[in-house]
Amino acid sequence: MQNLWLIPAFPFAGFLINGIIGRRLPKIATNIIAVGSVLLAFAWALKAIFALGDLNTPYVEHYFTWIRSGEFHVDYEFVLDRLTAIMLLIVTGIGSLIHIYATGYMAHEEGYPRFFAYLNLFMFFMLTLVLAGNYLLLFVGWEGVGLCSYLLIGFYFLKKSATTAGNKAFIVNRIGDFGFSLAIFLIVVNFGSLNFGMVFSAAPGKSEATLTAIALLLLVGACGKSAQFPLYVWLPDAMEGPTPVSALIHAATMVTAGVYVIARSSVIYTHAPAAMEVVAVIGLFTAVFAATIGLVQNDIKKVFAYSTVSQLGYMFLGVGVGAFSSGIYHLMTHAFFKALLFLGAGSVIHACSGEQDMREMGGLRSKIPITFYTLMCGALAISGFPLLSGFYSKDAILLAAHHHAPWMYWVGVITAGMTAFYVFRAMFMTFFGKYRGHHHPHESPPSMWIPLVVLAFLSVVGGYFFKVPAILGTMFPTLEEGEDVALMAISVAAGLIGIGIAYFLYVVRPGLADNLASRLGGLYTLVYNKYFVDEIYAAAVVNPLISGSRTVLWKGVDAGLIDGIVNGVGSQSKGLGGWLKLLQSGNIRSYATWVVFGSVVVILAMGIAGHGMFSGAAR
Repeated sequence: MQNLWLIPAFPFAGFLINGIIGRRLPKIATNIIAVGSVLLAFAWALKAIFALGDLNTPYVEHYFTWIRSGEFHVDYEFVLDRLTAIMLLIVTGIGSLIHIYATGYMAHEEGYPRFFAYLNLFMFFMLTLVLAGNYLLLFVGWEGVGLCSYLLIGFYFLKKSATTAGNKAFIVNRIGDFGFSLAIFLIVVNFGSLNFGMVFSAAPGKSEATLTAIALLLLVGACGKSAQFPLYVWLPDAMEGPTPVSALIHAATMVTAGVYVIARSSVIYTHAPAAMEVVAVIGLFTAVFAATIGLVQNDIKKVFAYSTVSQLGYMFLGVGVGAFSSGIYHLMTHAFFKALLFLGAGSVIHACSGEQDMREMGGLRSKIPITFYTLMCGALAISGFPLLSGFYSKDAILLAAHHHAPWMYWVGVITAGMTAFYVFRAMFMTFFGKYRGHHHPHESPPSMWIPLVVLAFLSVVGGYFFKVPAILGTMFPTLEEGEDVALMAISVAAGLIGIGIAYFLYVVRPGLADNLASRLGGLYTLVYNKYFVDEIYAAAVVNPLISGSRTVLWKGVDAGLIDGIVNGVGSQSKGLGGWLKLLQSGNIRSYATWVVFGSVVVILAMGIAGHGMFSGAAR
């Protein structure tokens, strides 16, 4: 018995302690509880993985029957296999580093214990998600990380932009989660179970139409959580949250949950080729679409936010063309270099006293050298520089895409070139030239730069030492085997060309970029304004819903119908009461008059009744 339940239990205990009594504890105690709980989860995950060996057979721990209805039942159980092991180490390992970083970054913020309570709660739900042995328990973790994302994006709740961004993330994800819940219902109807083992063993015997419907509904949920088109719009706005949140939730862990679910459901997808094609096309479109927006952003966190959306598109491309292990490979390397890029951006923002506009930076490499050199490792890794982590995983995906459809490879190569350009555009605008800001930049404390160094090391060597396709070879079909030196050289050249263009425009001829922007005119305006997608959504969906709810639901149904009935009954009762109160005037002569009147009425009634009785007797 490996007691897998302890892995999420440690962060949950940290959440309870800091959430309930954190305000009465010294800051050092909050740090020990928050960071220590995640380190314990990491250590216990390592212990369980090494104790179980190769994990060729999934290890299951059953705790209790959660739901039972006739023959249908849902168990509360955790499963550890090779895919889970990789996800556990990413979540707890990267999570530990980001928690350590946050102790320095958030040191002077209000609500310090609350922040770490939320962060620990997120870890609990994310670990529940990856350990779950069935779709329903996975969905609990899925919804839980969505809740924590909402809480952490809106952490600065006194800022209207932060609360709006939190609401946007919550609502957009509810759209995706509706699709996920429908997929769960469809699985229950067709399989009679939500257990992964039972569903996947029975999947080959089901009709392709059924599996395609389930796969597409799961994809709707994955698009919401992993910010794929058309549900990507929440993630860039999520940068309103603290930078450690951006690194942990919106780069390294939660947003990769959609990729994880598709990989976990690979048996369903491989028997639904049409759904896989949709996954690949959506991923590729999102990758290039978000990359074009990233080319012109000036907020350093927004650049990396659109980069995250684009790189998630790469992962979807990988799993969509059947290279599931390559998609998870890129998920892992992306966790290394994107967490590094976000935390490095946080270090830059910290150095510049909260400034996020790259046009107000420049010349920082001599002022914050540790941040510069570590960020350079991340920038080279995401650009696919040879032998760095991103090089291995990106080329594995592109090679699989070429085997599936050559046009996908070429679009992916163009996207790789744009990625290298906008990341190094950010590097050159931030660290080269003259300093354009108004503050006095300073290097971050050790609690912030030590995690940067560790992540920089992983960004450089992680892809070489952690060969995910080899680890997951027994779980997924090896569609991505083999190497093609020519194709690899082309993708590397695209990255180097992107870096070279960025260097020319922002270091050699720094004024040329602005001239090009002005010459492009409407096209630049279109991309700079993110293709006006938010405005289109507002005009086509949001505003009609708001105006419709006000006109129909509020004024028509609520005020007109419901309030009309309630107020009408009240008005009639009030009118009747006003007439009846005349009987209670308090005037004796009035009472006497009513008594006489009543007596006359009674006598007349009796006379009429007597007359009728005598008439009946006479007949």
